[in-house]
Parts: sequence; structure tokens; C-alpha cells
Amino acid sequence: MFLTHRTPQLPTPEEALRGRPTPAFTVPSRHTVLGNPLTGPYPQGLEVADFALGCFWGAERKFWQTEGVWTTLVGYQGGYTENPSYDETCSGLTGHTEAVRVVFDPAVVSYAELLKLFWESHNPTQGFRQGNDVGTQYRSALYTHSPEQAEAAEASREAYQQVLTGAGFGTISTEILPAEGRTFWPAEAYHQQYLDKNPDGYCGIGGTGATLESPSETNWGRACPTGIAPAPTAAE
Repeated sequence: MFLTHRTPQLPTPEEALRGRPTPAFTVPSRHTVLGNPLTGPYPQGLEVADFALGCFWGAERKFWQTEGVWTTLVGYQGGYTENPSYDETCSGLTGHTEAVRVVFDPAVVSYAELLKLFWESHNPTQGFRQGNDVGTQYRSALYTHSPEQAEAAEASREAYQQVLTGAGFGTISTEILPAEGRTFWPAEAYHQQYLDKNPDGYCGIGGTGATLESPSETNWGRACPTGIAPAPTAAE
């Protein structure tokens, strides 16, 4: 676990653990709930989106329960260490978030609708923590796969900030960055669909109670992407 005796701080590239050139473990082939492959390449016509909103066990369940989501997998993203382990990520020395990759059918569920679920499922104003979970790996982040996703993410953040400010919350600390150059490293097998395997397992995910309006009724919703983003392999 992250050292709780000091304030969490992101490492520099020089301070980060080096990692390894190949994974130290294997990833299951299929989703235990949805039955579809976890890693790509994915079927044509699907889109990929990456979300970080705290402990990835509960976060992943939020998305696999959503109609139109084809598969989900959890991993580490946004840092420097190659092929990291869970223990390494929790040390705070990789720079990664605990992330969820969501592969979805945009004809059934839009990226804007997934953004609404993302914002409402956690508190994006807490910096390097979610509730009692403290560490840089628990920070809120969106890693976008197209200019359209980036535009929608930025617009939704502005819209939700207005909602949170009105409800008495502080400033959103969510980082919005391109997924390109920020490899998604799949996590160990026991983390994948953890709450399906352990129904009574720990879930630290909880929102603020502040609701973002439906994207179909707002200006930010018009920023949602209409094109199809490439569906990369899991280690892209």
C-alpha cells in the first residue's frame, strides 16, 4: 500500500520504477460476466474509452453493468513503469492510476453517457484519493482516444464543475489526457472482474450525489464523438 505517513506525490520519470519488458503474469482470455475477450483487437465498430475513478474493482463493475458495453478490463495507466504489478503501482512509484478500459458499442451507449456515469460514480475533487483510499493510483483521470472524446471530456468536466460548485464541492482535479503515449497495462488475473468473483468484496466507489444532466439535453452532450475511435490492443 501507499505510504500513508507522507502526502502522496507523483514520481518523476527518473524516480519511477523501471518495470520489465514483458508481463510478469498472464491475463484471462474472456470476461467472466459478458463472455467477450478482454484484450484486443476488438470487433470493428466498437469504441474504446479509459477511465480512472478510484479502486478499479468497483469502478469496473459500474461499466460492465451498462447496456452497450461489450467488455471491460482493469489495468494501470498514466505513469511510467512498463508492465507494472499491483504492488508496484500501490507503492506510488509507478505514477499509474488504477484504470478501467471500456469497449462499447456507440450505437447502443454513447461516450457522453459513459462520461455521465464516470462523473456520478466518484468524487472527482479529492486529488490523490477516493474516500478512505489514499494514493496517487486513486486519482481521477480520463485518457481519451480521439479529438472528439477529448472535446466531450473537457465539456463534461466544465458542466459537472458547475453542478458540484452549486452543491458546495470544490474544484475538480480530474486529469484529461490523450491515451496515446500512456500505455494501458492490464492488471493481474485476480483483479479482472474482481467483484463478480467476490460478490461481497471491497468496493470503495461512491459518488457525491450530484447529478449531471442527460447529455442529450445539454450543450456538453453535443460534444460527444460521432465517429469511431480505433479499437487498440490492450497494451496500446
